[in-house]
Amino acid sequence: MDASERGALMLVCSIAISLIGFSLAELAVTLTVDFNSQIPIEVLPCALKSLPAVAGIVILIRARAIAEWLNDLLDG
Repeated sequence: MDASERGALMLVCSIAISLIGFSLAELAVTLTVDFNSQIPIEVLPCALKSLPAVAGIVILIRARAIAEWLNDLLDG
């Protein structure tokens, strides 16, 4: 694995981790506001706010393939 492949892999992993972190932060804010305001927690908004986390997990699972595709795309 050369430097460009490692760089592409690091980029893909950092994007995936950022998606997961953003999603968890949004979900935590929503749950905290709803809990402190005595509002019932709704499932649909929580499910929609957790979609970036699911995408981040999928990207982490397929990170090497995505990094190879990105490296080929940028080298081509």
